[in-house]
This record gives sequence, C-alpha cells and structure tokens, in this order.
Amino acid sequence: MGMTANDYLRQLQSLLPQGQAWPRDAEATLTQLLAALAEEFARVDRRGEDLINEADPRNTSDLLTDWERIAGLPDTCLTAGQTVEQRRAALVSKLTSLGGQSRQYFINIAAALGYPGATIDEFRPMNCNDDCNDAVASEADRFAWRINLPSLGGAIVMNCNSTCNDALQAWGDEVIECRINHFKPAHTTAIFAYV
Repeated sequence: MGMTANDYLRQLQSLLPQGQAWPRDAEATLTQLLAALAEEFARVDRRGEDLINEADPRNTSDLLTDWERIAGLPDTCLTAGQTVEQRRAALVSKLTSLGGQSRQYFINIAAALGYPGATIDEFRPMNCNDDCNDAVASEADRFAWRINLPSLGGAIVMNCNSTCNDALQAWGDEVIECRINHFKPAHTTAIFAYV
C-alpha cells in the first residue's frame, strides 16, 4: 500500500521551518501548494506500485510491447490482430512453454489450435525384411514425418465460377502449419495431411 496525498502533505509540512511565515492550516496558500505537490507525489507513488505489477507478464499492460519484444513476439504465424488478453496469453505461453520433440508435444500443439485427435506417422527406409504391402520409403524419408489432422470442413472446391488456374480442391491451415514448422526439429520435414 503506497502513501496517500495526505501522507505526503504531512511529510512536506514536517520539512518546513517553524514560525508564522510557514502556516500549516488547510486554507493557507502554502498548504494548498504543498497539497498540489503531494497529489503528484502520490500519483508517482501509485505508478511505482503499478510497475511492480508490470514486472509480472501475467498482469502487464503498459509494458506489454516491451515484454513482447523480449520474447520475440508477435508470432509470425499469426494472421490477424489480437486483443490485449490474447497477446498477454501468448506472452505467458511463450515464456513458460518447455518445448519438446516428442510426438505428444506436436499433438498437443495441434489440439491447442483446434485439432483434437491429430496423429503422427514417422517413416523409415524399406528393407528386405519388410512386408510387400509396406510403404516404400527411402533413406531421406527417415527425416520426414506426417501429422494427420482431422478435416474441419475447410476445403475449397472448384466450381463453375472458378478460373482455369484454380486448383480442383485446396485445403490447409496456415496457422497450424506455421506453428508446427516453427517448432519442428530443423533437420526434419513435416508433411500435413487433412483427413
């Protein structure tokens, strides 16, 4: 709890010398001047307390842009503007996330972005002991993995109003693809399947 304007007024008056030239009654011009100064000191005191709260990214508002700069935000994967609450949540998430390279880590990212039930398939090179029905994969495919995302009905299908250069069908989610590619191990290739 900070000091109030009355607390500062009492302190300022206590610094004055004694005597009739230094009145302390409420109507005196000197007291009114000191009261105005005390209001400003109290405002600065409150602002100092606010800055203590700003040091916590969960509560920050005035220092949010500084916190975002430190954390490397806004994220390049975001396509639209965010509210202050969303920006604050993204900041806290960035500062507290542990990261990972496991399947479950990427499945959790997909679930957080609205794709519950996502699965991941990893590839391995085919060898002579494999079954004839197994997928044929090369040595380079060892570094590729596929994330199977449940289709959310967002496919764009060509129709009579489409131009000749339009794809017959297009789908995808730029946000999840950007996030997965941002966090995936650098030596791997992520393949996105909307099933």
